[in-house]
Amino acid sequence: MLLYLWAMKKIFPLIILLITLSLLGIIVLQVSWFRDMIILRQQQLYSKAEEATTEVALELSKQASSAPYLKIPRKPNLSLLPEDYPMSFERPTISQHYSNFEIREKLQRSFNLRNLKEVQFEFAIASNSNLYNIEMQSENFRTEVLDEVHNKQIIVPVVPDTGSLLEGLVPYEHLIVIVPDFKTQVWQSLMWMIVGALAFTIIILAAFALTVYTLLRQKKLSEIKSDFINNMTHEFKTPLATISLAVDALKNDKVQQNPEKMQYFSGIIKEENKRMNKHVETILQAALLDRQELNLDMKKVKATPIIEKALNNYQLQLQDKNGKVEMHLKAKNDEIIADENHFTNMISNLFDNAIKYSKDNICIKVFTWNTGKFLQIKIEDNGIGMNKETTKRIFEKFYRAHTGNIHNVKGFGLGMSYVKTVIDVHKGRIKVDSTLGKGSCFTVEVPLADEEQ
Repeated sequence: MLLYLWAMKKIFPLIILLITLSLLGIIVLQVSWFRDMIILRQQQLYSKAEEATTEVALELSKQASSAPYLKIPRKPNLSLLPEDYPMSFERPTISQHYSNFEIREKLQRSFNLRNLKEVQFEFAIASNSNLYNIEMQSENFRTEVLDEVHNKQIIVPVVPDTGSLLEGLVPYEHLIVIVPDFKTQVWQSLMWMIVGALAFTIIILAAFALTVYTLLRQKKLSEIKSDFINNMTHEFKTPLATISLAVDALKNDKVQQNPEKMQYFSGIIKEENKRMNKHVETILQAALLDRQELNLDMKKVKATPIIEKALNNYQLQLQDKNGKVEMHLKAKNDEIIADENHFTNMISNLFDNAIKYSKDNICIKVFTWNTGKFLQIKIEDNGIGMNKETTKRIFEKFYRAHTGNIHNVKGFGLGMSYVKTVIDVHKGRIKVDSTLGKGSCFTVEVPLADEEQ
């Protein structure tokens, strides 16, 4: 056991360090991967949006009539003079061929073909002379075109196929597409990948935390069990040594000739044997509690006689410490459904705890009263008290409070665990209040017999 604890102390920090470094490496790699993936996605999205816009611009170039036609203005008079009918070559604009809805539909179809279905965009058709001389625009174009920080702008000329005759004479129009909140839309397009990666990272961190918690708990349990074995060895070694000395004394001729001394040493052997049996019974009860095989004989009992009986068994210990007990048994109804044996042992453990962790001139106060459907039992002492950590862990199995300068406190750390288990199976509750150096107070609450039925 000692070798195991030594190995745990050496290996445990190394395990934590290796796991921590592995997790940090994974997180750093993921952050780097996210950064590269976002940059790549931005480039891909912009490239695809540019391809889609170019495709629509080419389609508009082919479908829009680029052939020149005569524009003859109407005159109010019927003059046939040439100067009254000037002619010019022009082509119809895109806005004259297509509606706003048709342009959006073409763009959306082109975006969809490139898996940009969820990408939002605004568009406009501008004349050649001025890109902001807008012929046609979507609803929010004017607002978005002003934000050059967050938005991406794509401008593609719509080049008419006029032939060589009028090449360079026909003005170009431009198709302008704006992708609002470009980076936000990139993040949204990667949302499921990001959420999935974060979810798996959280799972790994949770598994790491659970592993560390389990290792710490196992380490603590090993230390507690090691203390338990040491305590158990000491608890059995002392009575065995006493019995051995008493047996040796009984072999002495002078002792055999003195009936009083024979009775004295025989009594020592009997008391130490009872003490050992009590330790064995405590360990067996702990084993039964572990297997949840605690056999209970539940019936109606009076709590007051049980308290008085348990207290009577500690009169000698109280006399040794110049102790006194104040009884304030005010409960009008003390009938409960309980296993008399285990309930008595539970009360005895509370008295034993109060006496063990006290100095001389001990004063134990016992109160009982009724609160609604419950019987309240309070056992208060003026002992050494407990700190917050001990108060929190007092009911843990094998846990023993540090007693400072008091070195004669014996036990296995099973008493309070047993108390908590008995209270739980009786459907009750127990609360502890303690101040270091001033004493402790245990309050037990159990249902009354009438309420149990």
